[in-house]
This record gives sequence, C-alpha cells and structure tokens, in this order.
Amino acid sequence: MTGAFVAVTGATLAFFVYVGMLVVSVPRYVENELGAGEFGVGLTVAGFATAAIAVRPLIGWSADRFGRRPMMMVGATIVAVAGGSLGLTDALWQVLVLRAFTGVGEAALFVGGASLIADLAPAHRRAEAASYFSVAVFGGIGIGPAIAETLTGDDRYGRTFIAAGAVAVVAALLVIAIPGRVDTRRIRGPMTMVLIHRAALWPGLVLASGIAAYTAFVAFLPEYSREVGLGGAAALFAAYSVLSVVLRLSAATLPERLGVARTVTFALVTMGIGLAIAASVPTVRGLWTATLVIAVGMAFLYPSLMAIVANGVGDDERARAMASFTMFFEAGSVVGGLMLSGVGQLLGKRSSFAMGVVMAMVGLVVLWTRVVRAPPSTSETEPSAPLRTM
Repeated sequence: MTGAFVAVTGATLAFFVYVGMLVVSVPRYVENELGAGEFGVGLTVAGFATAAIAVRPLIGWSADRFGRRPMMMVGATIVAVAGGSLGLTDALWQVLVLRAFTGVGEAALFVGGASLIADLAPAHRRAEAASYFSVAVFGGIGIGPAIAETLTGDDRYGRTFIAAGAVAVVAALLVIAIPGRVDTRRIRGPMTMVLIHRAALWPGLVLASGIAAYTAFVAFLPEYSREVGLGGAAALFAAYSVLSVVLRLSAATLPERLGVARTVTFALVTMGIGLAIAASVPTVRGLWTATLVIAVGMAFLYPSLMAIVANGVGDDERARAMASFTMFFEAGSVVGGLMLSGVGQLLGKRSSFAMGVVMAMVGLVVLWTRVVRAPPSTSETEPSAPLRTM
C-alpha cells in the first residue's frame, strides 16, 4: 500500500464518482427532459460504451508506448469537458456525441490506472491489489449516483453535469500526484497494436456478462424506485456503495485463497438471485433486498478476473492486455444498455431485470467451460500470445 498505489486509486475513485453521477443523471435527463424514452436511454449507454471499445486498442498501445500516467491525464481532461457540457444540450444526438467523448476519456484513464496497479503489485497479490483498486471503481459508481440524485432533485440537471465535470478535474489533479518514477514501462522498439489480447478474451467475456446484468439493473433503478414507492434511488445507491466497499476491503485476500472459479461463481450466482428478486418482488422491501444482494455479487466479480489477465502476460504487453480486458466493461454495458433496455421498453423494467439473470448465467457457463478448464498462463515468463482479430 504505497503512496503511488494510493495516488492511482484516489484518481480512479474521483473519476468513477464522476461516472456514477452520469450513470443516473443522463438516463433521467434523456427520458424526462428530452423525451427519448427507454430506448433513448439505451442509445446513450451504448454510445458511451461503443466509443470506449473502439479506442481501446489505440489506448493500450499508447499506454505501453508512452506510459500510463499520460493516458490517465488525457482521459480525465476529456471527460471533464464533455461531462460539464451535457447541460448545454437540447437534443438526443448532442448527448450521444458528448457521451462518446466521455467513453474515450474513460478508456484512457481506466486502462492507465488498471495497468499501473498491475505493475505495482507482485504477481501473487494482484487479486488483492485489484480488490483494493476496485473499491475506487465500484465505490465511485456507488457514491456518484447518490450525489447526483441529491443535486438533481426533480429537474436540476445542469448543475449536476457541472458538478460532475468538476469532479473529473479533481481526478486530473490527483493524476499529477502519481510519482513519475513508477511509470517506467515504456516500449521504444516496434510494437504491434492488437484488437483483442488472447489473455483477456474469456475472462473478459465473463466480466461482460456480469456487467450487462448489472447495467440492466442500475440503468432503470432511479425510475423503478419511484414506481415501487420510494422517493428516489439515492439511498439504494449509497447502501450499495457502502456494502461493496466494506466487502472489497475486508475480503480482499479471498479471491486468492479460494481461486477464480469459486469466487466468480459466487459473484454471478448472487447477482442472478438479486436480479430475480428485483424482477419478481415489486415492493420497497424487495428492491432493497435486491440492491444489497447484487452489491455482494458485484464485490467479488472483478478482482479475480483482472488478476488472471495481468498474470497471463509480461510487463511489455500488460497495458494492451488490460485494455482488452477493461473493454469488456463497455461491451457488457452495450448489451445491458441497448438490448436489455429495448426489452424494458417493450415489456417493462422488470423484464430487463429478468434478462439480467440470463446474462449472469451466461457468464457462469463461459467461466466453467473456457476460463476454468482452459486458463491462460499464470507465469510472467510465459505470456499468452495476443489475438489480433476477433
């Protein structure tokens, strides 16, 4: 737990508070202010994710070539400008353009941060390091919505977007605090840009399935909470954040003690149970139960998968592997935001939650058929070969 580790994690935390603020405020803005409906909400999620996916190969290449810290700074700057400008929009297409820019910025900052964390941690403690790092990721996603719900109230979206941009500026300032000496893994010779790194493919698909299930829940939580009788989702997101942080801190060594199969199986099954409760029990008590159960599952999904990817490659290609792996966050968001939002518009929000159960089970199948039975190399001296095409 060095100063460099804390600085990277702090910058990431500030950034994902920003992300969490937009996760809930943009869907409400699109649905209520612009009148674009559930499908418009899905388009904004998909636009953000598609842009982040498209630039991932370039971001990974750049982080290996020029360093991790420059990517983090570029990302924080882009999202500060794009997020703060959302309040100036009056049409869906304008929101889609700005969300695409925030997707690019997210890709740059997250790849740089995740790669630095993997660089700083010894191989036998990378899942533990990923657990602490993921507190910043999912803790920020949990804190941000509570802040946004409080600032927005019924319709004060402009000040929420400006506040989100200010939080991104804080992330940029924290990047400056990361010591330059830790960012030394830069390649000077020829280097191949890859689309999907082989070490990241199957763990990434497991991650994408879980993120799709989570996105199906969180995208509709603000409005659904009102439908069942709550005044909003701020308390739900706050409880999610607190429980997730507590579990990630108190059980950080659990993935390496139990292994990826047991840990990720528990995460996906628990998420499936939580989503099934949300779909079948449309009450305040049911929604609170679903939120807390999903928080438990999400707390254990990411760290083991990140560790297996980071340990499957050498130092000279880690950023490209992490770029591919983190790309599956957005791939899952595309599925959860576009396809499952379409289901929600046609059949209702509870149907989207039910489809989230299906996505969690898909992740479970991929885990046991492709990751557990055919795991990538865990040796730093025997990195997996990159996969240059899908």
